[in-house]
Amino acid sequence: MSKTVLAIDVGSTKICAVIAEVSDDNSIAITGAGTSKAQGLKKGSITNIDLASKSIKIAIDDAKRVSGSDVKSAVVSISGAYTKSLNSNGIVNIQNKEVTFKEIERVMQTSLYNANIPNEYDVLHALPYSFKVDDQDSIEDPLGMNASRLEVDTHIITTQKSNLNNLKKAIKGAGVEVENVVLNGYASSIATLNDDEKELGVAIIDMGGNTSNITIHSGNSIRYNDFLGVGSNHVTSDLSMALHTPLNIADSVKLNYGSLLTPSSDLIELPIIGDENTTHEVSLEVVHNVIYARVEETLMILAQFIENSGLKDKIGAGVVLTGGFSQMEGIRDLAIATFGSIPVRLAKPKEMDGLFDNLRSAEYSSAIGLVMYAANSYTPYEIDVNKNVRHYNEETPEKVSIDFGSESDIPTPPILDIEEKESMITLPSKKDKKSDEAGSFSKFWNWATQLF
Repeated sequence: MSKTVLAIDVGSTKICAVIAEVSDDNSIAITGAGTSKAQGLKKGSITNIDLASKSIKIAIDDAKRVSGSDVKSAVVSISGAYTKSLNSNGIVNIQNKEVTFKEIERVMQTSLYNANIPNEYDVLHALPYSFKVDDQDSIEDPLGMNASRLEVDTHIITTQKSNLNNLKKAIKGAGVEVENVVLNGYASSIATLNDDEKELGVAIIDMGGNTSNITIHSGNSIRYNDFLGVGSNHVTSDLSMALHTPLNIADSVKLNYGSLLTPSSDLIELPIIGDENTTHEVSLEVVHNVIYARVEETLMILAQFIENSGLKDKIGAGVVLTGGFSQMEGIRDLAIATFGSIPVRLAKPKEMDGLFDNLRSAEYSSAIGLVMYAANSYTPYEIDVNKNVRHYNEETPEKVSIDFGSESDIPTPPILDIEEKESMITLPSKKDKKSDEAGSFSKFWNWATQLF
């Protein structure tokens, strides 16, 4: 039976709501979408709940109007602005010598328990990146394996409780309940990365209007994430100050003439701040230099993030750029030069049924990733914001069936239901045995007394 999902990408410059139908085989068909200008947000965080709710409601209403469906709950993105990450590990012993979903759940909860998470922070995601079965490490999926001990290394992403609660209030104010919350960099990686890139290791950078979020994948899971409060709007501000022109004019200049390639010496006329009836001529070379300086500085800071992560040698697939800022002409060449000849790819969301033309743009990667997350496209195991342990195909232990061969190959202890356990309790029989021994002794004593 198909389900209807609503994804809301709460960005720093725009709100995007996408409605999709997810079928039993987890295939996705987009049925509606709506966008609105973000209000009440700064650097991806809520600064005015009432204004934020209104802009979120506009996007949701537009999506519902196109889709014709009335969805009451949503998967929502959250900025990496006030997140903190840490790594933890857990170890459990396995009594029945076979790893089931319950053992995986137990070891993940143990790693979460062992983590030193501040009281003012809530867990967004707990993502295992390495399992170890007995002394064998680098296990991709331990489910069904024979073992006496299971270990896990987990990357835990936390966010301030106040930040998370404000987001939930803003969504609720728009008339929708929050079903799940996903880090926007995580959502973007779901929408853009392929399996080979995840396996080889890759850094994905979502460059938005006011923020840039970086996540590093290695071993099919997130190993590192960070946040930079710089985006394409900072280019607009730089142009406005350098060219002495209003912000809306500077934004038009960025969109129409913004390029990181060889500058032109042509002149353009721009109005002056405070006296828009007066214009002055500006060289496109000046425009190029202003944009180049800001983008180069942004990429250099992001390159330093990769260096500081300690995972630079593990990103064999290089860097993937997505988000609206990544669409600037020539940014890939500058990124290759800045990151030290690491391969760089520009990414758009993956194709799916009903994907509107405007949603195919890189700026909608996070929104499409949220829809895919709702359709079970996430890391093999995860503890989500609701403290639920999720499996990539959501199968419970009873549904998992693994054939190890004949019973003589690998002996496994029988799984007993309650009635079978009760039928095999042997305590009463021990009491019977004692009474039998007492009866035999009594008979012997009577026979002996009769002889003497």
